[in-house]
Amino acid sequence: MTLLILMIVAAMAFAFWSASRAAAERAEAVGRDACRAAGVQWLDQSVHAIGLRFYRQGSGWLGFERTFRFDYSINGEDRHIGKLVLRGERLVAFTGPVTREPSALH
Repeated sequence: MTLLILMIVAAMAFAFWSASRAAAERAEAVGRDACRAAGVQWLDQSVHAIGLRFYRQGSGWLGFERTFRFDYSINGEDRHIGKLVLRGERLVAFTGPVTREPSALH
């Protein structure tokens, strides 16, 4: 019985870790694409998870809302902070570099 509970907990931990990695990769792609579209330099080539909370999906199930931070530079000497919020794979909020003309993000 103990082994079964341990296996279930391990499977849940692996699923959470896998979903977190997928969200981080998605956030990285969105941040990189936004910087490229705005013509600014994306610094550190990474995003940092800064928040995790539950939200209620349209189906009624609970899901995770993850907040990520990234840095960018306009002229190579400054540093600005961008933030984005993902609900699952969907981008729901973005603060960061903007383009002069609207364009679709990844």
